[in-house]
Amino acid sequence: MAYTALEQMRKTNRERFQTDVGPFEPAMYGAGRAGSDLKSAALRFLHERCEGLRFSPEKANEEAKTGQYLGTSYKAGQIPYNMQMDIDRLCLERELESFIDSGVAEDAYTVYYSFLEMFMGKYGKSSKMIELLSEFESNASSLLMKHRDHYSHSVYVFALGLAIYETNEGFRRTFQTFYGFVPGKEEHRAAAFFLEYWGLTSLFHDIGYPFEIPFEQVLAYFELDRKKRGPGSMFLAYRDLGCLSDLGEAGKAHFAKLFGREFGSVEELLAYGIEKRLGAAYSVSEEYLCDTIRRKPTDPNEFGYFMDHAYFSATRLYQELVEERGADALTEAHLDALTAIMLHNSMFKFAIAFYKSKDKRKAPLKAELHPLAYLLMLCDELQCWDRTAYGRNSRTELHPMDAEFDFARGMIHALYCFDAEESEKIGAYEAEYRAWERSGSEEAPPRLKAYSDMAEKEQRFRTDIEKIVDLTAYPLFVTTFMRTADRKSKHTYLSGSSFLHMYDFAVALNGRYRHEGEEERITAETLEREFDGMSLEYKLSNINQVKSFSKYLNAIGCFYTDRPVDFEMLRSFSTDQIATFAPMEHARWVREHRAMGWTAGNLYETVPAAEGKNRFALREQMRQHKLCMNGDFGELEIARHYLGLPEEVQSKDWKPFNSMLKLIRKFDGLRIYKLN
Repeated sequence: MAYTALEQMRKTNRERFQTDVGPFEPAMYGAGRAGSDLKSAALRFLHERCEGLRFSPEKANEEAKTGQYLGTSYKAGQIPYNMQMDIDRLCLERELESFIDSGVAEDAYTVYYSFLEMFMGKYGKSSKMIELLSEFESNASSLLMKHRDHYSHSVYVFALGLAIYETNEGFRRTFQTFYGFVPGKEEHRAAAFFLEYWGLTSLFHDIGYPFEIPFEQVLAYFELDRKKRGPGSMFLAYRDLGCLSDLGEAGKAHFAKLFGREFGSVEELLAYGIEKRLGAAYSVSEEYLCDTIRRKPTDPNEFGYFMDHAYFSATRLYQELVEERGADALTEAHLDALTAIMLHNSMFKFAIAFYKSKDKRKAPLKAELHPLAYLLMLCDELQCWDRTAYGRNSRTELHPMDAEFDFARGMIHALYCFDAEESEKIGAYEAEYRAWERSGSEEAPPRLKAYSDMAEKEQRFRTDIEKIVDLTAYPLFVTTFMRTADRKSKHTYLSGSSFLHMYDFAVALNGRYRHEGEEERITAETLEREFDGMSLEYKLSNINQVKSFSKYLNAIGCFYTDRPVDFEMLRSFSTDQIATFAPMEHARWVREHRAMGWTAGNLYETVPAAEGKNRFALREQMRQHKLCMNGDFGELEIARHYLGLPEEVQSKDWKPFNSMLKLIRKFDGLRIYKLN
């Protein structure tokens, strides 16, 4: 039983009611087989290896003494605290599964949301840190010469790291030994530790891109008639960086105590952390590292006229950690996450290892020296598929649209898939490459980025990775293939708004049930307070309904946007429109509850203890709901189930939607329009 608190609640319920009413552990993806592919391995890590994640023995003891539960479900105090932690982990597992299936930014959003709620406190406090990355990329990056998505990319990097940790015993033991865990004896504790710090490292390694994008925009404007940046290029540089580099008085005191010496800035702290891990192996001093880090944002002309977003990612994350947790809560492992981020883009490659220089090149990084930095650089290089191309040149290059991985036997087999519709372009390149081979030319071979880097005999993609990280213990094999793209799998619709609206939209959706008829009087603060009072599961249910709303509107010939458009605004839903989307919402709700382990039943309403408000707590403890469905079911079965419900129950799927229209207009700035 991987979800042990759910099993304990099940035993308690069996004793209380003399029947097995649940909760039941949901099945793991790929159950019954080892599964060395990306999806199976990453989800198995969360399902099995993270058993007991964030459990509190102290709170469990307090519950045993007082008889009062401390966990939150729909409301506070309804379930045991550790049961809530199990359900939170299941939420992260399900959201990561959805993202790996789709790769779309909306599903990346809920992975971020889950991680922030679990490991950084309330999402609302840290939301702008990740939302603005997506907004800057989608709105500003089309002006650049080269730029590809970093939002969904980071969640893919996160999943790759989980899969490698799960399947590669060598890396797993290296990580555990490095951080003081006994391999084979502290597997669950080590996995929980890895999840937290790898999550911080991978999910936030590119949050500094909003600082790099304007730098690249200026260069792109002046590069229209030039092929290379360099002396004579106009560029931006950053000054007055104290808001990012300031350790704060609490931070200075804490790190002086933790490391036995004083630090004056975040740059000094990062340089210390890098020198401690890599100084001896690469003969780099703390002074050299600190000077290099400090000049990254202020003197980009000294670094090939490139701005290093890693500097801003690391310093921005430091400030966020201090804001959310307090400086005295930060550990040496937090510093490792920050230095891994600082190293990943150009710092290690060009200022430490000089991997492209024949004369100065040093050895690739070994996992034993800095496991988090090693894994981040490896996964960051591997994750080159399914990334939206924003830059003008990036849109004309040929990048993999998909990838398949096999992590069996300690190896990494990466199969990158290219769109078969590009076969003409690929054929022309391959003919040119064969002609170059026959000619015996000493000039560089022709290239079709990124296809040629993977498919050519030189295997530039793999050999470059081997120069960055040591793959001796983790052999990498790269293959390419082609197939026709299935763009319908992305489920994209005309509706759209910024991620800055998604959270507010979900808050309004939640408020529709409680405040019908009160839309003019209710405040945004009240709605958000009510939303924050629920568990992660219930918050995600509202957010996932937001993600489905564009599908519902598409079915009735409508769309939503936060931009003014010349279409007729929808002020209320008609009976026919409701008849179309209400069954769709019921189907979403049924599938969601099934995935989260809920079962059909109404025992919580019929047992003697189910009086007044107690029945709602019993429902959460059993994870049983009278509107759920058991067994295997498809679209037809769900439709029949919906039509068989009493009218007053059906109305719950549509009646509050007109109230919601008023709320989102008031608090979120969204409008719904008719296509005709």
